[in-house]
Order: sequence, then C-alpha cells, then structure tokens
Amino acid sequence: MHHPEPGGEDMDTRGIDQMLSELRSVSQAAQNKPVQPDEAAGGVNFADVLNGALKDVSAAQSEARAMAQNFSAGDPNVNLQDVMVNLQKANLSFQQMVQVRNRLVTAYQDIMNMSV
Repeated sequence: MHHPEPGGEDMDTRGIDQMLSELRSVSQAAQNKPVQPDEAAGGVNFADVLNGALKDVSAAQSEARAMAQNFSAGDPNVNLQDVMVNLQKANLSFQQMVQVRNRLVTAYQDIMNMSV
C-alpha cells in the first residue's frame, strides 16, 4: 500500500481543476443545458492549461536529467539526495499527467456517447 509522503499533498492541482471545469462546461453544452458562469473555467483556454501542464512536466524531467548527469560527471555542487528528490518529483509529475490524460479520455468518451 502506497502512503503519500509528507508535503505530497501540496502538489498544484489548479490546472487539473480547471481542466475538469472545462470538461463539465463542454458536457453541459452537449446536453443543451445553460452553462453557469462560475462553472466555466473563468475564461481559461483549455488548450493553454494543458500545454502549460505538459511544459511543466517536461521542464521537471529535463531538470532532473541534467542534475543526474552533473552528479555522474562528479560536480561537487550536486549531491545525491537532491538528484534523487528531483528524479522522484519528475516521476510524480509524469504520473499525474498520465492520470489527467486518462480522465480526459474517459470524459471525451462519455461526451461522445451522449445522445443529444
């Protein structure tokens, strides 16, 4: 059983919440229901949110990879603990993005299966 590490709950979930809000708006529009202004993602562009999240994951992976390479090259300013923490952060970011992708696919399939 996996136990969350202390501080693991501090992950930024605003992007996911915005995406889910956008999906709810699309779902309501598909059902010809009026969309409440507070339920829309506040005018946030869905593609921009998704693109920003992908860039964050990519940046975390690049930073972790660079730090690991510096450690392997013998850089005295890089210690093993920092390398391991950054690699784990990058891994968690990637796993979070995969879960968001899975939810988006499920939501898309649900919307496509709706009878309008």
